[in-house]
Amino acid sequence: MIQIIPAIDLIDGRCVRLTRGDYAQKKVYDGSPVDMARSFADCGVARIHVVDLDGAKVGAPHNLRILEEIAKAVSCEIEWGGGIASDASLKSIFDAGATHAIVGSIAALQPEQFAQWLSQYGARMILGADVRDDRIAVRGWQDSSPLGIDDLVKRFLNLGLKECIATEISRDGTLLGPASALYIRLRRDFPTVSFTVSGGISTMNDIRALNALKLQKVIVGKALYENQITLKDIASWSQNASSPASM
Repeated sequence: MIQIIPAIDLIDGRCVRLTRGDYAQKKVYDGSPVDMARSFADCGVARIHVVDLDGAKVGAPHNLRILEEIAKAVSCEIEWGGGIASDASLKSIFDAGATHAIVGSIAALQPEQFAQWLSQYGARMILGADVRDDRIAVRGWQDSSPLGIDDLVKRFLNLGLKECIATEISRDGTLLGPASALYIRLRRDFPTVSFTVSGGISTMNDIRALNALKLQKVIVGKALYENQITLKDIASWSQNASSPASM
């Protein structure tokens, strides 16, 4: 069964959701990020997706204290993205409790640096491939690179890349459904890489459809915060996914 990964996006230490990556279209949600992480972990999820939107914008981790508190509160994996632009920043998020690092801008703009991290940290490194108008977006989705997603994945295919989160920015935060065709093609063209669906998830029907397509992981954000997918849904799915009958 497809693995559901609930998302926490951070600005100034608070849970937010953007629409299509636009910082001007920000919605702030009540409840602390640590409490949200704890509620997700209590549902039995294996991993939580956390993005430091402040860090992504300025190019350096900004919400490390929140990461430390989340890591102390939960025992599941934490994949962290936003502002990872140097050896020091990468070390800081691992020291603060992240189990995996999501790197997008540096992979697109300084590929030799990401290649070095792949060699050093292996499967702890996740390629962040954020796509807008068929081009990779960088610097917190504020700018675009000339690369397409295939170009970016191919750069690291033979250098140990195991996992990639592919976000279709035009769908992100819209609840319009995922860009399923993109993920089907990526899985076909790059079978050795595990791709995570990101952007547009609206209901459990989207999850079921992705599962039927045999996709491996999916990030769920706004649908959870808007209660279109509930914690009960997540708990039920996680329980079924971990049962022997589903293996």
